[in-house]
Amino acid sequence: MSDETANAGDAIPGNGAAEQPTEPPVIRMAAHFTRDLSFENVAAQENNQDAGTPEINVQVNLDANAISETRFQIAMKVNATASVGESTRFIVELDYAGVFDILNVPQEHMHPVLFIECPRQLLPFARRVVADVTRDGGFPPLMLDNVDFASLYRAKLEEVRAQQETAGTA
Repeated sequence: MSDETANAGDAIPGNGAAEQPTEPPVIRMAAHFTRDLSFENVAAQENNQDAGTPEINVQVNLDANAISETRFQIAMKVNATASVGESTRFIVELDYAGVFDILNVPQEHMHPVLFIECPRQLLPFARRVVADVTRDGGFPPLMLDNVDFASLYRAKLEEVRAQQETAGTA
């Protein structure tokens, strides 16, 4: 005879008892910082202060690296160029990073969290750095528009799928 008894609240496989709910996902920014920043006031260097509204071209690229099993570093690289015709007014290059603790996220959801949710949290800080550096460089502050990281993520997935299909048929 066994002295072991099961508590009524314990979930015993096959007894129909509900499993305990899993812990909620946690995405916590542990740190954020400027890794690299460059601002070139090309118009001042060339003594070329052309009148006119500049055309602004902004590109955002992302990179993610695991630091440990639950800690990740996300880098957001922002490149912005302002031009009037063929004349460049300024160039901003920002490499902004964040360190995130990510817990209780299923592995199949980790990639979207790293490339959608984490950059969404970093963007306001990167926006502020770009606005400050352009203002301090003698131009109106460049306020980056909101970025739809989910759309960018889906577009990148489609691009990768198309490349794989092309490589598979070649």
